[in-house]
Amino acid sequence: MKKIFLLICLTIMSALAFAQWTWQNPLPTGNDLHSVYFTDSNTGYAVGDYGAIIRTINGGTTWSVLSSGTTNSLNSVFFTDANTGYAVGGNGTIIKTINGGNVWTSFKSGIEHGYNSVYFIDTNIGFVVGDGGHILKTINGGINWSGIISGTTNGLFSVYFPDANTGYAVGDSGTILKTIDGGSIWTELTNSINYRMESVFFTNSNTGFVICNYLDGDYSATILKTTDGGITWIQVLNASSCILQSVYFTEVNTGYAVSDWGKIFKTTDEGTTWTEISNGTYGGNSVFFIDDYSGYVVGGGGTILKTNDGGATWTNLSRGTTEWLRSVYFPDANIGYAVGYNGIIIKTINGGTNWDSLSSGTINGLNSVFFTDANTGYAVGEVGTLLKTINGGTTWIEVSNGPTKWLNSVYFPDANTGYAVGASGTILKTNNAGETWLNLWGGTAEDLNSVYFTDANTGYAVGVCGTILKTTTGGTTWKELLIPKVNLSLRSVFFTDANTGYTVGYSNVGWSFWQLIFKTTNGGTTWTELSIGTTGGFSSVFFTDANTGYVAGWHRTILKTINGGTTWTELSIGTTKGFSSVFFTDATTGYVVGENGTILKTTNGGGSLGIEETPGSDSFISAYPNPFSDYTTIEYTLAQNASVNLAIFNHLGQEVTTLVNKLQPKGKHQVQWNTAGLPAGIYYCRLQAGTHTVTQKLICIQ
Repeated sequence: MKKIFLLICLTIMSALAFAQWTWQNPLPTGNDLHSVYFTDSNTGYAVGDYGAIIRTINGGTTWSVLSSGTTNSLNSVFFTDANTGYAVGGNGTIIKTINGGNVWTSFKSGIEHGYNSVYFIDTNIGFVVGDGGHILKTINGGINWSGIISGTTNGLFSVYFPDANTGYAVGDSGTILKTIDGGSIWTELTNSINYRMESVFFTNSNTGFVICNYLDGDYSATILKTTDGGITWIQVLNASSCILQSVYFTEVNTGYAVSDWGKIFKTTDEGTTWTEISNGTYGGNSVFFIDDYSGYVVGGGGTILKTNDGGATWTNLSRGTTEWLRSVYFPDANIGYAVGYNGIIIKTINGGTNWDSLSSGTINGLNSVFFTDANTGYAVGEVGTLLKTINGGTTWIEVSNGPTKWLNSVYFPDANTGYAVGASGTILKTNNAGETWLNLWGGTAEDLNSVYFTDANTGYAVGVCGTILKTTTGGTTWKELLIPKVNLSLRSVFFTDANTGYTVGYSNVGWSFWQLIFKTTNGGTTWTELSIGTTGGFSSVFFTDANTGYVAGWHRTILKTINGGTTWTELSIGTTKGFSSVFFTDATTGYVVGENGTILKTTNGGGSLGIEETPGSDSFISAYPNPFSDYTTIEYTLAQNASVNLAIFNHLGQEVTTLVNKLQPKGKHQVQWNTAGLPAGIYYCRLQAGTHTVTQKLICIQ
């Protein structure tokens, strides 16, 4: 019974490892979707970035998010029956389910290349194609995979078998491969087009279609058709300003091709002519039809489209805005606002479960939002846009402020006094709750991106070229503080007390961008760069207390510190989208917003801090028994006298208990940890001895 409980526990823990942040917008996911497959009229699956798998059991009306067990991009999905399916993707990912997607098991192919397409002839025999011309074959339902010589090193993007012996694979540089012996030998077919072949579909062993994209110059696409098994090919569609991604035929006459630029083409005469049909401008990466009339398209930003009339009309099944969100703010635990491109303002009154669009009255992009209470709020943005609401966002009034410079940040230290900063050193101040605004001069012409006040008089503004301004006179005068860093753009500033503050941004040299965090402990007089060493750019910083803080970045990054910035750990976030703003309503509940309308929420402080087992040269640690029930004995050896801290953490990185915290002599030490009252699961024992740290994974099965 304990073993069964442990198995259940480990399964739950595995799921939690990829679910520390949950999607709130768009729904069911904002990750790009690359492939869709339906096993019947009701049950379908779509896969995409960051290991995303979603499933519907009611014809697309609702979708549930499944745990794939991987963070690699999934590029293709295929089911051999109602329960058995496969998905393949980046870094050699091959996963399989035998229970309709509830649990996915990973297979090792022995070749760690990206895989782009999977196809099964029957329940046992299947093929995977991918980067470097790799073709894999299984004859036992994915248990074992064998590499097949393809004869090319060009990347392969799609594979299709019209019968058990005849198959085709297409890829880079005009590559079209064919097999007539069930995939043992592949021969490259001749064609006159030396561009990227994206997708292949055959209606029988001789008649088939290939999508070809011209990815240089003006971006255009063509569809090639063969009626003699690939010996000759003719162009049946030329589409400009378009990248076609997927082709699918419901029967010999009727087929569809979709583009990631929002175009869908349909043929009803065996592919001889194609007509563009409207889909509401949503882009698509994959198309699948259940019958002659009912079909689905999935694409970028979690797009899911459905038609019930053979493509004449399409319904968007995904919910929520896809505009880039630039700022998020919660005046209380349940009520929150986010603003972004094209004047978008959305609001939640239930902690993010639902987000509703509000009318802002402008199409100008909004860069920052701030509320002084549940009803009174401000939003600023492009060309001097400055909005105010006094009824919780129901109506917004544009306030005249004089300058037409872009405004990037707004902050109110109290209900009446507020500041907004923006382009060319613009600093605005109001003393009457936003009724009128004064144009202040901060002494710089550099763009300012963020403003923060620690009290009514003391405030900071940061911007490009490493600009940091400070006022101690309520904005009347400003002093420029310098950080010795070239090509530096600071995007956000936050203070935990009068002296301690952080600012984040990026530096760029050529095309390389580096994420940067700076800290001051003396009210901005001096700033210390904190070691991060990651590429990209940070856009927002927020602290929940003096020690615990978060930074979010455009490069799909959320970092967390629990020691005032001394060390930072990257959190598992479940998406490849970039972030613009991070905000926490309490110690554990937080939100990030960003690209493609992304809103993620955490209720456990962002999840695991990534504690792993690590070796130590000056100390050794072990535990026995392990796994264990009730208690375990932890043993460690010190190479020299040291100040020792021995603590237990759960899988979320939260400290459970401290077992030792004192100076100890050189030699072997033991301590017993009793787990009475604690749940079974994975824990970590962390030993800090002097300047050295070592951790040990513990498994409790009680």
